[in-house]
Formats: sequence, structure tokens, C-alpha cells
Amino acid sequence: MKKRSIYDPTTQIYSSPRPPLQLPADQNTSLTDFLFRSAASHPDSVALIDAESGETMTFHQLRFHVSRMAHNLQTELGVSKNDVILIVAPNSIHFTVCFLAIVSIGAIATTCNPLYTVGEMSNQISDCNPKLIITVPQLVDKISDFNLPLILLNNGTDDSSSKSEKKNVICRYSDLIAAAGAEEFEFPADVKQSDTAALFYSSGTSGKSKGVVLSHGNFMATSRMVTTDQDELDEPKGVSLCFLPMYHIFGFAVSTYAQLRRGNAVVAMERFELEKMLRSIERYKVTQMFVVPPVMAGLAKAWPAISQSFDLSSLNLVFSGASPIGKDLMVDCAKNLPHVNILQVRI
Repeated sequence: MKKRSIYDPTTQIYSSPRPPLQLPADQNTSLTDFLFRSAASHPDSVALIDAESGETMTFHQLRFHVSRMAHNLQTELGVSKNDVILIVAPNSIHFTVCFLAIVSIGAIATTCNPLYTVGEMSNQISDCNPKLIITVPQLVDKISDFNLPLILLNNGTDDSSSKSEKKNVICRYSDLIAAAGAEEFEFPADVKQSDTAALFYSSGTSGKSKGVVLSHGNFMATSRMVTTDQDELDEPKGVSLCFLPMYHIFGFAVSTYAQLRRGNAVVAMERFELEKMLRSIERYKVTQMFVVPPVMAGLAKAWPAISQSFDLSSLNLVFSGASPIGKDLMVDCAKNLPHVNILQVRI
């Protein structure tokens, strides 16, 4: 086991026993560039899986979708560097495409809890001043009064958007992917590691929710930090389950982006439901997942029934973050899942 830290008595400084994170020397590198440079060695590997439908996207397909959307955000919708685009949607494989496309052209992605009230959304929209919003049909009625252009993620028709479509909806995600555009679109070279990539908003526990500015370099460093042990041990590529909300830094930067950057497949669940989580582990042979303590508590409480109904033998690593797990809960989970390494992480 690695030492937790190394202390130098002459400088009185604690340092990590792990080697320094290696980021690209080229400062003109976006987080999207960083991902696809890594993915070039495994283009046909599965990158994203929709937990509900089973729809998959390889790394090559992911790059195509991101490239096509990025190109058409610029040419069809006039999105420029430093424009802010708000994503208000539950987890999906298309959420990831949108985020990567936005930041690849130097625009700024900001995210919002889809369960927010209109008032809560209004505070964030006033603060970040987005140029347009990407959302799902079910939320159009809630969002339409902001009078901002909308892009819909879903392809199918939905009556919930019919009243507002002419007023606000300018296109659908499928339109941007299908529209003519360079299949091998070269991402702009003027996006720097130090440029702002995203605004993630705090939970508001200490007052009004505040925007946290994150650079491309922040995402890249996080992705290396989270997967460094897997890389050092030369572990095989795995399958990571993401049900943590992608509108949070833990859900997107850690549970999604970092895993894709390493070459792990990510199974995207729209939201957490215990039974659906267990079925996804069994169906997609999930090897690792990032959780919060209430998920661990749910596993422990329902274990007698779970052990008889689901095959969790593929799972070998569980990271729990956000808040500490009590000793008793950790012991219970370790007894129930003796083949799984359960780690507490602070993100």
C-alpha cells in the first residue's frame, strides 16, 4: 500500500508519494483534445452506453458526434468562444456529447439541476447569461419563459414541448448531428488549458448558489488524478457506471470524463434507482462505480434480497465520496461484497 504522504523535515512540507501529474506540454490543448488523443489507440472500443435502452457509442462515434455538433454550433447557431451554453437535462450519453462539443470550441458549459424551480434557475441564468439552453422536451414548459433559444436532446415527438416549440425551440440534437458538417472537424487550436471550460454551481448550503469557474486544465488534471493508480498498475480497461448527476462535478469530471479519458466505457443512468443500478451492473458487467454514502446504506439494507437476485461478480471497485462513510456501514458492505475494493475518496 502506498504511503499517504511524505514529510520533508527540512522544508516542513508534506508531499504525495505519487509522481507529479503529467499534462500536455502544449498549452493549446482543450479537455476534448486530451480525451480524443488518448482514445486514438482504441477507436472501436465502446465509450458510452445508455443503461435503459442499451444504445452504445464507440470512441470513434463519440468523436464524430462531438465534431459534428461542435461544427454546427459554430456555423449554424453562431456560438463563439466564451459564449455560455446551459445544459438542463438528466444524465444521458448525449449530455456528454453536448458538453464536449461546447467546450471544444472554447465556449463555456454550465449545468443546472433539472429539478430546480423556475426561481432557482432564474438566479443561475441571471448570473451566467447563457446564449442558449440544451434541454429535454419534458422541461420545455418550465424553461420557455426565459425566452432563450432551446436545443432539444430527444429525437421523438413529445406533447409537452408542442406549445412552446415555435417560440423557443430552434432545433433538436439530432438536427445538429445530421446537418452537413466536416466529419473530421478539427477542433480550434486557440483553446488553452487555462481557458474557462465550465461553470458548475454550488449546492447553496451557505447561501445563494455560486458559480465555480473550472478550466480545461482542471478537468485534465482531475482525470489523471482519479485514474493514476489504474494507470500505474496497468489495469485493463473497465466499465464504469454513472448515476451520479452529470450536472455535478463529481458526476461529470470524475465519474464520466476521467473514465472516458482512460478508455473505460461509461454506462449512463438517467438517475439513481437501486434496482436499476443493480440490473445495470449485471447486464453490462460493470467493474467500478462512484457512489455517495446513501447508496452504500441502501445496498447494506437491501442486501439479503440483492444477494439472491443479482449477479454482481463483475464489480471490483467502489469509490464513495461527498461525505464520510461510518465504520459500521463500511464493515457491512465489505462483508457483503468481499470481492470488491471499497474506497473512500474526497473529491
